[in-house]
Amino acid sequence: MRFILTAGQRHDITQAQALVIDLDFARLIADKGYDADDFINLIIEEYEAEVVIPPRAKRKEPRAYDKHFYKERHLVECFINKIKHYRRIFSRFEKLASRYLSFLYFVGTLIWLR
Repeated sequence: MRFILTAGQRHDITQAQALVIDLDFARLIADKGYDADDFINLIIEEYEAEVVIPPRAKRKEPRAYDKHFYKERHLVECFINKIKHYRRIFSRFEKLASRYLSFLYFVGTLIWLR
């Protein structure tokens, strides 16, 4: 499990490579925010994994993706919803990013151990 904190206005794709580095996986499932040719080529060439990312609507040449596997992404959305049940996380009481990230890992571990 990995979390990387960024500013609220930053795009998700800026941290995509850092999230997958040193991981072993056969399939990467992500939302349209990760539909970038550079990132997709990295996953296919370096990790030799299947990419399950739906193409953005404005893409000139839409890519095919496995819609059946994409349905598994709901697990991520459910996990995010469970994190929001912890008041200290959703209210962001912590002023320092390092402390907030520590609580995020703690809550993630609690949810994972259930």
